[in-house]
Amino acid sequence: MTISVIAIALALPAGLRVLLTNAELLSDTWEGTTDLSVYLKMDVDEFEARRLAVEVELRNDVSQVQLISSNQALEEFRTHSGLGAALEALEENPLPHSLIVRPAGGIEGNVEELVNALESLAQTAFVQLDTDWVERLRGILELTRRLVDLATALLGLTVILVIGNTIRLEIGGRREEIEVVKLVGGSDGFVRRPFLYLGFLYGLLGGLMAGCLIALSLLLLGNPANSLAALYGSNYQISGLTLPETALLLGAGATLGWAGAGLAAVRHLRAFEPT
Repeated sequence: MTISVIAIALALPAGLRVLLTNAELLSDTWEGTTDLSVYLKMDVDEFEARRLAVEVELRNDVSQVQLISSNQALEEFRTHSGLGAALEALEENPLPHSLIVRPAGGIEGNVEELVNALESLAQTAFVQLDTDWVERLRGILELTRRLVDLATALLGLTVILVIGNTIRLEIGGRREEIEVVKLVGGSDGFVRRPFLYLGFLYGLLGGLMAGCLIALSLLLLGNPANSLAALYGSNYQISGLTLPETALLLGAGATLGWAGAGLAAVRHLRAFEPT
């Protein structure tokens, strides 16, 4: 039962971090929120627009540039707007060439600085970006990280308290044995060592069970998540704990177990002196 409680306490923050990592891996969805639409002036021809696209893509803060020619934009507008008949009455194409610019840093990059640089170009008419949505997305991610950190700290303390209480009961149940060991000259360190090993084992097994719980949870969530991604045209596959993350989970459990056992042993063994 103790190991199960420890496993749940470790699985909750670790599982939240896995979910946060999966959310951040949806880069193809989130990167689109920071795409800049750069509308060029009407007197910029297609050759100049292509040259400008190459020039912008060479910037260190730009990962991709797509040129949307005026003819292509008109065709897309005709297809999706339902105003095809009305557009036939126009004598010339009213749409300019445009560039779709994707910042290299995504939602974490300095988008506003890139916007200012693109707006300063002589060929630019104006740049469109929903910066409010980008800021909201950044805020959500940062808040989620802070909540996960807080949950990790609180549940880590819970693991220490659970193991400490378990070791306290173990010490109480072996009171006579401990007094005999001290009577024949056993030091506090000698008496404390088995309880440290026990706490270490509790934490390690709790971390192992927590990893199994996370893997089982992701297995249950995998098919629904993948089906939902497919509905949005994405081939995203939900990912679980990596090998370093698994090792970190086991190490954290073992360390917390050792710490909880150590605190309990130091506090309660002092009261047991041979008479």
